[in-house]
Amino acid sequence: MEVAINNNIYQQASAYAQQQGLSLTSVIENFLLRFIVHNQSVAEKPVPDIVLSLLGAGEPIAEDDLNAREAYNKYLEEKYK
Repeated sequence: MEVAINNNIYQQASAYAQQQGLSLTSVIENFLLRFIVHNQSVAEKPVPDIVLSLLGAGEPIAEDDLNAREAYNKYLEEKYK
């Protein structure tokens, strides 16, 4: 198996591994393992019940009003009539 790496990055990573007393292979494997484990843990986290209970709460907003400014302004107008 071959992987192409930018020569400058390779040199820096090799120097880092040497300073740490590690092989470059172990540094790369540890990095990839952390990346894989982090992505798995994020994907596997269940959505808390409190968040699920909020789904659908409130009035729907227009799709083009991404930060709900128009909906909030309408709410304020109704509130302070």
